[in-house]
Amino acid sequence: MELQAKVLSLIVFALTYVFIVVFYHRKMIVVWVGVGLLLALNLLGLGALGPRRALGAVDWNVILLYFGMLLVSEVFLFSKMPDYLATVLTRGARRVGGAMVLLCLFSGFLSIALENVAVVLLLAPVALAIARKCDVPPVPLFVGIAVSSNLQGAATLIGDPPSMLLAGFARLDFNDFFFYGGRPGIFFATQVGAVVSALVLMVVFRRYNRKMPTIPREPYLSAVPTYLVGGLIAALVTGSSFDHGFEYMTGTLCAAFGLLCLAWYLARTRGRGLSSFLKALDWQTGVFLIGIFALVESLSAVGVMEDLADLMLRVAGGRPFTIYMMVVWLSVLISGFVDNVPFLVAMLPVMQIITTRLGVSPYLFYVGLLLGASVGGNITPIGATANIVAMGILRKQGQRAGFWEFMRIGLPFTVFAVASASLFNWIVFRSS
Repeated sequence: MELQAKVLSLIVFALTYVFIVVFYHRKMIVVWVGVGLLLALNLLGLGALGPRRALGAVDWNVILLYFGMLLVSEVFLFSKMPDYLATVLTRGARRVGGAMVLLCLFSGFLSIALENVAVVLLLAPVALAIARKCDVPPVPLFVGIAVSSNLQGAATLIGDPPSMLLAGFARLDFNDFFFYGGRPGIFFATQVGAVVSALVLMVVFRRYNRKMPTIPREPYLSAVPTYLVGGLIAALVTGSSFDHGFEYMTGTLCAAFGLLCLAWYLARTRGRGLSSFLKALDWQTGVFLIGIFALVESLSAVGVMEDLADLMLRVAGGRPFTIYMMVVWLSVLISGFVDNVPFLVAMLPVMQIITTRLGVSPYLFYVGLLLGASVGGNITPIGATANIVAMGILRKQGQRAGFWEFMRIGLPFTVFAVASASLFNWIVFRSS
């Protein structure tokens, strides 16, 4: 019966994963159909995922964090402060290629705290204005913006859902992304990757060497949301510095600041446009995350994680560096074509098992997994939602961005960023 439950759980998980890839825009429905099947199997005595275990698997701190950051990000974008900063930044460049690199770096900077898709949507008008005024094709610039935003989403706890998931699983606080055990953490590994990949973008954009024309400065509506974002970061840093013992501190802070941002928006607009504001929020991903927690728990319940850990240890001969590199580049390969969220949730407990058996720092392997899964989506135009959105905007503008044209920038960007960041992480944490 145990073997039967394991096989059936694997079949349901695999089919759900395939349907998530094929029907990506219906991923919320797909994952909950999968969870429903697993609950039905348990009811028939053929599975191990009951309703109580499914609910217990959900990390509600991560869910609070995600929905809170949805509100913070949307209100910050509404203030148009990022538009203002983007035009100010590009006005300082002497050459068109330099302005393009600066805009890509700025997209990464914004993605440290904002959702990647929102960053792409925000910077799209600025990118199109630069392309038109400078008479350059917009496709390379849009690819650069998308891949840069995906990279920096891994830098902090609030940057992207994969970072939130890692923090929830490993019980990491905001400060742990900067320093862990007195050593430079995920943030600094990501910055190493950002510096190296910026050199790749400089090579790609070097042909656009004409003088940069003047870009009109975009006005901003208010600085209040900027202060609220700064206040949230200060609160997260302060809250992480004390041993408060409150499990939901991070999620509660993000949700509280999200409500403060919403209150400011309502006061500013007097409630007008609230319906369209709420519709613009990505509620589906939050509900999708809840389903993913339950879906992956079905594999843990029947022992699949232990089996996968045993297999990886045997293939690599128990050598930590070999397993580490296997994790990093397998994550890159898989995330280049499919959603990284279910993959990351499934692999985190496997990393925990492997590091316990090897006697090495779990943080080392967690960061390697996060880097590979977050940045791997940059290889192809379908590897990350930000990429899909960027290519969609280009199509609406009558621009065709082919699969290989995207990979011409995305592949070297990914290889250099992941290689440098993962090696930095290995050097820093290999002896811990």
